[in-house]
Amino acid sequence: MSFLDPVRLLLLLALPVLVAAYVVMQVRRGRYAVRFTNLALLDKVAPARPGWRRHLPAAAFLLMVGLFVTGFARPAADVRVPREQATIMLAVDVSHSMQATDVEPTRLEGAKRAARTFLDRVPGRFNVGLVSFSGTAAVVVPPTTDRRAMAAGIDGLRLGPRTGIGEGVIASLDAIAGFGAQFGPGGGDREAPPARIVLLSDGTNTAGREPGEAARRATQARVPVSTIAYGTPEGAMFQNGYMVPVPVDGPALRRLAQDTGGSHYQAASGAELRGVYEDIGSSVGYRTEQREIWAWFIGAGLLLSCAVAAASLVWFSRLP
Repeated sequence: MSFLDPVRLLLLLALPVLVAAYVVMQVRRGRYAVRFTNLALLDKVAPARPGWRRHLPAAAFLLMVGLFVTGFARPAADVRVPREQATIMLAVDVSHSMQATDVEPTRLEGAKRAARTFLDRVPGRFNVGLVSFSGTAAVVVPPTTDRRAMAAGIDGLRLGPRTGIGEGVIASLDAIAGFGAQFGPGGGDREAPPARIVLLSDGTNTAGREPGEAARRATQARVPVSTIAYGTPEGAMFQNGYMVPVPVDGPALRRLAQDTGGSHYQAASGAELRGVYEDIGSSVGYRTEQREIWAWFIGAGLLLSCAVAAASLVWFSRLP
């Protein structure tokens, strides 16, 4: 919690002064009572003493003042609120290593299933696009709210040679830029929605532009790249009659995410990948903003004052 007008909290310094004044008054009242030397008569005049209850109104008053001052300082808290719009580009590795069976039935089929689940849970107003990359990259589906087109694009993914992670990022950035142009000068007065790239891969960059160059471009465009290292270190595939190891390369993908302000995940199964997509969807689907919560403190102070007034009427037959 933070305060938008923290200087107003200085008013809380008055509370110790009030406490000291109250203590002094109680001491003086005690000294005056001692002067009444006829204790038997004093017991008849005031046979029942309120005890601790007589201090309750003062304590409640101090607490009430503290709540009102805190509310006066305009406290604010971070609140997660849903986004109305966003653009997400799914960049999926379709290199030959994605036919490895360490993820059932294959890495590519597991990726397709998780991507379809992700589509079902992304808010309907979010624009989602699809890029496939192997040695080269292609925009399969530009950003759209048409979930059927996205599902068809995912189903149509096919394997290709080599791995161009940098190309996948750059192709996604170009698709985002082309989509965002409709919000800029000549295309409308609205601001382009926030964008993010979700890149899934299992291997090292072997073709095209380096991921470092792609990271610089993504940083300049202020588009975070969240990466998913999909597969296991024991992954292997058949190639020309031989079993070829294709271990997942996590460090390279982690570096790409860190350089662009995105998040890095590792998924060794289809279930884990679906969990990753859920986490990404929740982070993109919400934003954190500060909202004033002064009303909570003012309301608590008013409730406290009403409660103390009711107790005072019951105990002392008067308002404090």
